[in-house]
Amino acid sequence: MCLQNEGFSSVQIYLVSLWEEEKYEDGIKWKFLEHKGPVFAPPYEPLPKDVKFYYDGKPFQLGVQAEEVAKFFAAMLDHEYTTVEIFRNNFFMDWRKEMTLEERMVITDLAKCDFTEIFNYHKRITEERKSRTKEEKLKLKEENAKLVEEYGFCIMDHHRERIGNFKIEPPGLFRGRGDHPKQGMLKKRILPEDVIINCSKDSKIPVPPSGHKWKEVRHDNTVTWLASWTENVQASVKYVMLNANSKLKGEKDWEKYEVARKLKNHVDKIRRTYREDFKSKEMSIRQRAVALYFIDKLALRAGNEKEEGETADTVGCCSLRVEHIKLYPELDGEKHVVEFDFLGKDSIRYYNKVPVEKRVFKNLQLFMENKQEGDDLFDRLNTPMLNKHLQSLMEGLTAKVFRTYNASVTLQQQLQELTDAEDTGPGKILSYNRANRAVAILCNHQRAPPKTFDQSMANLRSKIEAKKEQIALAKKELKEAKKEAKDNDTEKLRKVVESKKKAVMRAEEQLMKLEVQATDREENKQIALSTSKLNYLDPRISVAWCKKWDVCLEKIYNKTHRDKFAWAVHMTEKEFIF
Repeated sequence: MCLQNEGFSSVQIYLVSLWEEEKYEDGIKWKFLEHKGPVFAPPYEPLPKDVKFYYDGKPFQLGVQAEEVAKFFAAMLDHEYTTVEIFRNNFFMDWRKEMTLEERMVITDLAKCDFTEIFNYHKRITEERKSRTKEEKLKLKEENAKLVEEYGFCIMDHHRERIGNFKIEPPGLFRGRGDHPKQGMLKKRILPEDVIINCSKDSKIPVPPSGHKWKEVRHDNTVTWLASWTENVQASVKYVMLNANSKLKGEKDWEKYEVARKLKNHVDKIRRTYREDFKSKEMSIRQRAVALYFIDKLALRAGNEKEEGETADTVGCCSLRVEHIKLYPELDGEKHVVEFDFLGKDSIRYYNKVPVEKRVFKNLQLFMENKQEGDDLFDRLNTPMLNKHLQSLMEGLTAKVFRTYNASVTLQQQLQELTDAEDTGPGKILSYNRANRAVAILCNHQRAPPKTFDQSMANLRSKIEAKKEQIALAKKELKEAKKEAKDNDTEKLRKVVESKKKAVMRAEEQLMKLEVQATDREENKQIALSTSKLNYLDPRISVAWCKKWDVCLEKIYNKTHRDKFAWAVHMTEKEFIF
């Protein structure tokens, strides 16, 4: 069922009524907030006595703390992470911190550790969970529903609002993305003593689990989070927030995309300005102009200053170093080519060779004069300086707005170019995914090929071959039916011919769907489409496209997307232009 063919009038009226309610003065998000606090990860259950850990070929009894961390590693033995040296080293270092002195004295070499029995036990438990009976699954579903009912909602200003992530992530091993230097480190268990609660003074303060107390209780109505804590690996603050389709979240998203839309009225002037600044007598202004050119044209993140050694050696545009670029006056038939090679957000490698304007190239040569590899390329610029300049050009403008603007504009342009009115449904969806892919490439949203990719592609190709054989057989049967009907023209045989024709058409349509699916899957192998879809693409473009071409929104947006962008789903017409 297509969402756009449904009424949803009550939901739409609810959303509109929320947005039309009294707006508080600047900075105030709510006046009353009450909730039950977060749900913590269940306590660790020790392994059965017959499941043993071996060190140097001999069974060794681990204490509960060390055993729990050992199980995290054992559960990942079939993943390539556990073969990566940095992952293994980080794990072993953190694991030893959880051991007793006696355990540390014995366990000194990860290579001598045998986790096989723990891995097999984990695998067996996982399989048992997958093969639960219908009754067991129903019972679990009911238990989860009770948990959601108790902890998954809050009361905010007379409304019962859904909470997005009320469960705190259980402990485990940090994986990170790309070649993250902290992969394998232990993500410690979060306790109530780590958690700050935020609610209104006149609400019932959440009760912590028995025997525990909260780190702090705040009454800050200028923020929208309900609880927060700091995770130990990257020292990043985590939050319990409202669900994506809440009033506050919807308003924030809508405002974000409206600012990006507003940029289209200013972008030509801004581009003229930074091109003029390429020739400025002030080096800081030239550097700012070139950085802005890269942020605009290549959708680079601005980059933020970090404490040395605090996180991975990741950079953005403003924090690029001389070692991150190479200049080629001519390369592969192109003039003034810049080669970028650096680790961006989440340690994802950004590698690109792009021809640039001559003045940009000349300026880069100037910026690199008398500098070593580790020196800053833009040594007279930082992100706050750049954003302050952008604010002077347009209210609300930051480097990130450029990323949102260029991503959304790219999607809209690609959809206009790629969508063919004559295409079938699967063909149109392939066009949408290709447009989305162009944005993901622009924003450098990469992923490692899924572990099961080769097997799933082999299965898909087998289905395609089987379908081709089915079509050949159906065509043969149709030919024979036609011959028989020609020799003996009866109503019954004519019906048989029609039935065989429909069987051929149906099989050919199924083959086309499978072939489109195979193309789409192959092209998406190393591209992450969901990041741009969730964070950078104005959802109204996608909703309008679905309505214009009669494509079911469920084919483009999963339930998470539809919840997050409920405001766009119910308020966008097919004529919408970003």
